[in-house]
Amino acid sequence: MKNILIPLALAVAGGAATAAPAGVDELNKMAARYAPVALKADVSGLSAGDRRAIAKLIEAAKVIDVLQLRQRWQGNEALWAALRKDATPLGKARLDYFWLNKGPWSILDGNTSFLPAGHAGLDIPARKPEGANFYPAGATKAELEAWMNGLPKADREQAQWFFTTIRADGPGKFKTVKYADEYKPELRKLSALLKQAAAATDNASLRKFLTLRAEAFLSNDYLASDFAWMDLDSPVDVTIGPYETYNDELFGYKAAFEAYVSIRDRKETEKLDFFARHMQELEDNLPLDPQYRNPKVGALAPMVVVNQVYGAGDGNMGVQTAAYNLPNDERIIGQRGSKRVMLKNIQEEKFKATLTPISKLVLRPADQKDVDFDSFFTHILAHEIMHGLGPHRTTVNGQPSTPRQDLKEAYSTIEEAKADVTGLYALMHMMDKGQLDTTLGRGEAAERKLHTTFLASAFRTLHFGLADSHARGMAIQVNYLLDKGGFVSHGDGVFSVDFKKIKQAVLDLDREFLTIEATGDYARAKEMMAKYVVIRPDVQKALDRMKTVPNDIRPSFPTANALLKK
Repeated sequence: MKNILIPLALAVAGGAATAAPAGVDELNKMAARYAPVALKADVSGLSAGDRRAIAKLIEAAKVIDVLQLRQRWQGNEALWAALRKDATPLGKARLDYFWLNKGPWSILDGNTSFLPAGHAGLDIPARKPEGANFYPAGATKAELEAWMNGLPKADREQAQWFFTTIRADGPGKFKTVKYADEYKPELRKLSALLKQAAAATDNASLRKFLTLRAEAFLSNDYLASDFAWMDLDSPVDVTIGPYETYNDELFGYKAAFEAYVSIRDRKETEKLDFFARHMQELEDNLPLDPQYRNPKVGALAPMVVVNQVYGAGDGNMGVQTAAYNLPNDERIIGQRGSKRVMLKNIQEEKFKATLTPISKLVLRPADQKDVDFDSFFTHILAHEIMHGLGPHRTTVNGQPSTPRQDLKEAYSTIEEAKADVTGLYALMHMMDKGQLDTTLGRGEAAERKLHTTFLASAFRTLHFGLADSHARGMAIQVNYLLDKGGFVSHGDGVFSVDFKKIKQAVLDLDREFLTIEATGDYARAKEMMAKYVVIRPDVQKALDRMKTVPNDIRPSFPTANALLKK
């Protein structure tokens, strides 16, 4: 899954929903909500073979862009071709915003259309179709469910599988089509490019993954290549294929094509090994009744830090992904867990384009100097790792259960907030023991940076409204810490940290989240959400002041362009 510590395409704030069609000025204003950034990565350490390999991977990623366009809507490629022919200012503005959104619907405005319904002779829906182009146009959810439920088990599993489309097969009838057949020309091209990249690289793990993924594109069986991706240990880091299911709003079954071509950041990845060595110590000291602690924390699932060179398809659409957990195949998750990939240079650009200007609006001038990227990034690392700590098993009426089952729809909000606060706890604990001296420093200065940066980052998340679990969890944290005095409102949309109270407030809140999960207390979770998942007037004043701050970034890829020229 994509990590939405930084908000994802589900966000609907940042501007009122537009009524189609939008004019030049309006389109330019809508596009301006994404700050242009030049995304760079250091490739100086790559071997000659890896340079050839990464160039082939960038070529492959460009094929992914076209594939994902087709998956998003059946008319997308025809519309894209028509827009490229329109050289007027309006035509150029439309093409620009189309490519940003990978379609005629504005992601930040609830996926509503910004083009006339009949533009280029196409029947453009007012909103992105829920089923995208994974299902026959006009087929209802009830019709498709009835058909699927009538299939033998094996056929039904294929109809609901990640890597198949559903197509019409006569009046009122449907059939399942494998991606390998649906997208055969593009997948053959992708397979050839990946084989060329595999032949070029001198890294065995990269060669193995690329060879297996090239075969998977043709066979429609991604299992072996996904296991090879989990084991990837290469200077060139690549994620390429069908993964996330967000585009399928009808069922959430079908995977969209995406690509991230990156360079492994060895130094930052080594930090994760450091955290891994302290997992049991952190678990043993959680602010939680000892009976609920895990006496034997498992190994940390694979986690790497990279700097992105190129993004494509679902990996470069609207709000940029800054971290992701994959694969989504439960067969792999059950055996190996999911691999977490942190995109450091994306997070750096988001920090500069959004968090830094937000900090100047919501913090006192004297505190703004304490907003620090290392604190921001290290807390995100800690957040990801802390998903692995705390309760994962419960007992209900004598039967084994899990917090996810017990807390139902409240779970994602509580878990994301728990990971945030437990991340703060973990960093405070390690600072007190001098374990982060070379990472964040120690003493009062390091604590000021950690908590002040977290406060500013909280407003960055709330900037997108309360549409997703991360934002709802952040609302709980902000309001609770305000009530406990750890955060202080100065009544004018400006906030600060009370460093005499913040540690205890964080511990109390962490204990609350951990206990709710340990006991599977659904009523307590719902009560907490009802009380705290709100935007209070003082917080709203800050959010009102942030309307001119970009919602996110829009990268260009100069490093990728330079590699292709060579």
